[in-house]
Amino acid sequence: MNPMPPIIKVCGMREPDNIRAVEALGIDLIGFIFWPRSSRYVAQRPAYLPERCKRVGVFVDEDIEAVRSIAADYALDYIQLQGHESPDYIRALCSVCGASVAIIKAFNIATAADLDQTAAYAGVADLFLFDTKGKAVGGNGEKFDWTVLSAYDGDVPFLLSGGIGPDDAERLSDFFSAGCGSAAAKCVGIDLNSRFEIAPALKNVASLRRFLTQLPHPSHQTH
Repeated sequence: MNPMPPIIKVCGMREPDNIRAVEALGIDLIGFIFWPRSSRYVAQRPAYLPERCKRVGVFVDEDIEAVRSIAADYALDYIQLQGHESPDYIRALCSVCGASVAIIKAFNIATAADLDQTAAYAGVADLFLFDTKGKAVGGNGEKFDWTVLSAYDGDVPFLLSGGIGPDDAERLSDFFSAGCGSAAAKCVGIDLNSRFEIAPALKNVASLRRFLTQLPHPSHQTH
């Protein structure tokens, strides 16, 4: 099997002991959702924040100063924008946050036409995240048709998201080895959330551990 891309992100974390246990699996990115309407909303700073992996803050059409303040308080490495943030918004955000924080711009995808909106963000965002178009902004727990990503011809690398679950290791391997040609080569990681939960913001560590050992990438074998 071809190796998986290097980034494994687990999003929607909140509970200190759960954060610590997930980090110990060798995860690369842990995401915290700062959108009050989410069931995974982080209303107050957890007693433990990851120290060995990168921290991602997820925002939805939030005031720029509020994002800057949270990014500083949580020492975020990435800011993920899950709403309708414009390229100008991102430029303004970067001007106040500085170069130490990278930008992930999320897009909800159902058809190849949905990829057209990414062009305006080339050179503005560091990473894209392709999620499933659904009722919620994110965390719908459903997959989209990954074959539509064959239409992606941009240069910005992306994370694959949307309903990836414990039984998807083989499907992911197929995607990266043959599924979407050059688009798969632009995929640098996967985003895991609702399908690995016991309850909102509480991840099933055993399920994550089993899944990671099934991925054909030696750097993500659990320890």
